Amino acid sequence: MAFNRDAYEVLQVHPKAHQLIIKAAYRVLAALYHPDRDSSAASNRKMAELNDAYSKVRTPDLREVYDKGRERRPASAPAVVTPYAPQRTRPPTAAKAGSGELDFGRYAGYTISQIAPHDPDYLRWLARHSSGIRFRAEIERVLYEPSPPPQPRRRR
Repeated sequence: MAFNRDAYEVLQVHPKAHQLIIKAAYRVLAALYHPDRDSSAASNRKMAELNDAYSKVRTPDLREVYDKGRERRPASAPAVVTPYAPQRTRPPTAAKAGSGELDFGRYAGYTISQIAPHDPDYLRWLARHSSGIRFRAEIERVLYEPSPPPQPRRRR
C-alpha cells in the first residue's frame, strides 16, 4: 500500500522535531488508532499510514534519506502545515530594539516606563518570563533603581 502524505504530517510533528518527539508522537497516535482499541476500517488504514510514516523517519539515518527525498519533491506537492508557524499581528520590526516598547500581550505598544506605575506586578512577572528577557535590564532599572530625588523649587 503506497501512501502519498508527508510522514511528518501523518505523525503530526514539525519536520525539524527531535527524534524523541517523533517517537513519542508515533506511540501516542498508535495507541489511539491501534486495531485492539478500534477495529474499524478507517482506524486500520490510519494505523497502516502511521506505521508507514514512522518507518520512514524512525532512525536518524532513515530520516536523513527521507528528508533528502522530500527536498526533491515537485513544487506542486502540498506544503506541510504545522502549528508552529508564528502568528503576528504586526511586523516584527514594529518595536525598535532597545526601545522598551512591548510588541505582544495586553500592553502591546506601551513602553516599560508607561506600564510601571500602573502594573508593576506584570513587569515583575515579565522579568522572570522567557518572553521578557530582552526587556529585563530596563524593567530592573525602572522598578528597582531609586529615582532621583525631586529638585526643590526655587522661589523668586
